[in-house]
Order: sequence, then C-alpha cells, then structure tokens
Amino acid sequence: MPPKTYSTAQLQARTLKRGERVRLVAGLPGVPEGTEGKVAMANGFTWNRYWVRLVDGRVVGHIDHGDLVRTKDYERFLVARDREAVEAELAAQRAAEAAEAASDGADGTEAAGDGGTDEAVVNGVAVPAYLLQRSADARTRLGA
Repeated sequence: MPPKTYSTAQLQARTLKRGERVRLVAGLPGVPEGTEGKVAMANGFTWNRYWVRLVDGRVVGHIDHGDLVRTKDYERFLVARDREAVEAELAAQRAAEAAEAASDGADGTEAAGDGGTDEAVVNGVAVPAYLLQRSADARTRLGA
C-alpha cells in the first residue's frame, strides 16, 4: 500500500497548542525558514497566531498559523508544498492552452457569427445586450 500523501492544508489544519514543537515554513525578519521552536502562547479566534520560543532562546510573537507546521510534519509539508507548486504550474499551463484554443476558435466565429446580438466580450465573458442597455440608461439618467 503506497504511503498516504497529505496536502499542506491538511498538515496545517489543526490549531497548535502551547508546548507543541513547531518549525517555520516561511522566513520571518531575522528568523530563517526551517527554524525550530516551541509554542509559548496561542491566541486568536478567527486569526490564529502564536508566540514561539525558538531553540536559540529568542521569543518571536504574532506568527501566523500558516507560517508554522509541527516538527514531525515538517518534511511531509515540504514535499507537499513542492508537489502543489508543480501541480499549480501545470494547471496554469493547461488553462493558458485552453484559453488560447478558445480564443483561436472564438476569433473565427465572432467575426462571422455576430448574428445581430449586441453582446460585448470582456475578459472572455460575454456581457448580454440588456445589461449594456441598462448601463447606458443609467449613465443617461445620471447625466454622465
């Protein structure tokens, strides 16, 4: 059975408690990524942030939850982060290729198939004629 792969969100889903060993997954001013520490204080209701006592004795406050991961999950987090970056890059390439293919197909059909519709295309999205008319009427009413 292959080992279970975790996402970065899954590895950071649970809030951290006081006394847990953590590592930074993002560099902070004066503190490099990967620095190990222990949660000294956890606070926040909707925005979880922590005070962490680093291994060199310094205490750093107001560290965002997204910048920390449990020490035992640190290596898995790095692998998941790299995997997600590659997947995001591939998805962006596929989206760009799909947009290019759609624009190639749309260029030929828009010019020939206007068919009397007054729709405008903004960022690849068709805006219906009735919305364009409402906007024009509102500008007229407001004297703009």
